[in-house]
Amino acid sequence: MSAPDRPLLLIAHGSRDPRHAATVAGVVEQVRALRPGLEVATAYLDHCAPRIPQVAGRLPAAVAVPLLLNRAFHAKHDIPAALRAAGADLPVADVLGPARPRVADAAPATGPLPVPSPLLLAALDRRLAGAGLAVGSPAVRARTGVVLAAAGSSDPAADAATRAVAAEWRRTRGWAGVEVAYASAGGPRVPAAAAALRAAGARRVAVAPYLLAPGLLPDRIVDAAAEAEADVLAEVLGAAPEIARLVLGRYLGACREAVAAPALSASA
Repeated sequence: MSAPDRPLLLIAHGSRDPRHAATVAGVVEQVRALRPGLEVATAYLDHCAPRIPQVAGRLPAAVAVPLLLNRAFHAKHDIPAALRAAGADLPVADVLGPARPRVADAAPATGPLPVPSPLLLAALDRRLAGAGLAVGSPAVRARTGVVLAAAGSSDPAADAATRAVAAEWRRTRGWAGVEVAYASAGGPRVPAAAAALRAAGARRVAVAPYLLAPGLLPDRIVDAAAEAEADVLAEVLGAAPEIARLVLGRYLGACREAVAAPALSASA
């Protein structure tokens, strides 16, 4: 089976909140529109159906794409374990956010993190623009501080990857500042990050959820943005067109790696 013919298995975390599955379905719909004829299936780690064992077994030639922003515990452990339990030896693409090479998972991370995809930053821009911020104006960006509000993780590499997104977003857009905040785990919360931006001279504060779908943690961010008296609150990334393009890009990259691996083995 050639790379473009391999099914795409989109693996999402899952949630009891029905908005989560609706968002995943929206991403799938956009991916199918970008690549007509591509078989796209969905499986969940938890809460929603179908689960990975229900889907992976009937798609032995699929390429799995995690619908995750960080290469933390779910990407490093839960998804591989679920695929092994299903007896599925599938190539697994990179997460949608920046991630170190997977060989670094077993060793302390060193060196700079990869730069986040421009598509990811464009999706963040889109959501702020949709909330009424004039993202296209350099003057507006220069006086606006942004809180990049993520779920949070106990994995230092995942935390560093989120901070890399914040740094690149500020560098390429010229925001007055970009501070990372978390809805769970350790680290600053949205009100503290907003206060830091104002103290540094930002005249307006926008909160941009760095999450893919609605649910408990995004709802916490909404409440925290109100507490912080943020001027702008964006929606979650959701089924933004850029997210669908990023999913497809990760799929095609993993397909190329899967094709190259047997060739490298044969020449060894």
